[in-house]
Amino acid sequence: MPRAAFIDLQWFAAEEEGRTEEPTETKIRKAREEEGRVVKSQELVGAVGLLLPALAILIMAPYLLRTFVEMLRFFLSRITEFDPSNDQRIFGVFLMYFVRLALPILAVALVAGLFSNIAQVGFLWTTKPMGFKFSRVIPNFAQYFSKTVFSMNGIFNFFKSIAKMAIIGFTAYFIIKGGIEKILSLENASVYLSLTTIATLAIKLLIAAALLLLVLSIPDYMFQRWQYRQSLKMSLQEVKEERKMDEGDPQIKARLRARMRQLLSQNIAANVPKADVVITNPTHYAVALEYNRSLIGPRVIAKGEDELAQLIKRIATENNVPIVENKPLARALYAEVEVGELVPREHWEIVAAIIMRVQTIDQIHRKYSQ
Repeated sequence: MPRAAFIDLQWFAAEEEGRTEEPTETKIRKAREEEGRVVKSQELVGAVGLLLPALAILIMAPYLLRTFVEMLRFFLSRITEFDPSNDQRIFGVFLMYFVRLALPILAVALVAGLFSNIAQVGFLWTTKPMGFKFSRVIPNFAQYFSKTVFSMNGIFNFFKSIAKMAIIGFTAYFIIKGGIEKILSLENASVYLSLTTIATLAIKLLIAAALLLLVLSIPDYMFQRWQYRQSLKMSLQEVKEERKMDEGDPQIKARLRARMRQLLSQNIAANVPKADVVITNPTHYAVALEYNRSLIGPRVIAKGEDELAQLIKRIATENNVPIVENKPLARALYAEVEVGELVPREHWEIVAAIIMRVQTIDQIHRKYSQ
């Protein structure tokens, strides 16, 4: 392929503007809810808006034909009775027939438009896209042409328009070619036969073109989705700023975590020496338990993970608080019980056995130490 005919898609990518990061959920949500920007293929809306009314016309053809003939008979049979300049009944009768003929098709078209939009976008109500912008009154023509002609979107729409014209043209050609003999034979046919024959070919053309345009809307939707993601891409700085807004400044969060660890260590230093036993994992978790007769059951007075667990064990060792390794119990108490809460009843039996054993060992130690 000659170099002059080669078009690099990166010419139109967001990376050219320094936006290399995928959009965050917050950016997508703001674009949808605050700006009304969503992924939507107008080709899908148009195809469904053509297909469903065409099917409705095909299904309701006998009713529509009867109503149309009835209307013609009514007006032609009374052509000498009504004075169009004075008789207001003419407009009323015409309006009644017009509603009977057009309202069903209009209703189907309305449902088709709503369905095709809701299927793509969901339920979304916003007036942002309708807001007044001075740039729309006096547009920037250089920017307009760069976005509509000399852009990926412009190139895609150009080839899409050619594809649509080709679809409609070839569909019309093959359908008319298939019915050319019937069309030529209408020279000597009745008005009714001529009308139904032409109407049949027209509705076939509408339905076939709508189905092919519906197929064309699939790549169009995929392209619109890709372009939508490209337009929302963010720079690294934007991602960092958004993360700060959503999660807070990392430096502030680090200071808060350090302060929280300091407060916890102070409480641990005061509570662990009061414990009757410390249950460990042994390396990841440590839970300090206290039990006396004034309590219904044993109570957690301190717990920690990793660094805090090591701190609890060190304070317990310094204050001669027994340390017992029991991995399942340590994990369960750390996950289920907060500091100051009683141990759940399902753990009482094993905790009581541990405390009794610790107390027995302590009594023996004291006896021999005397």
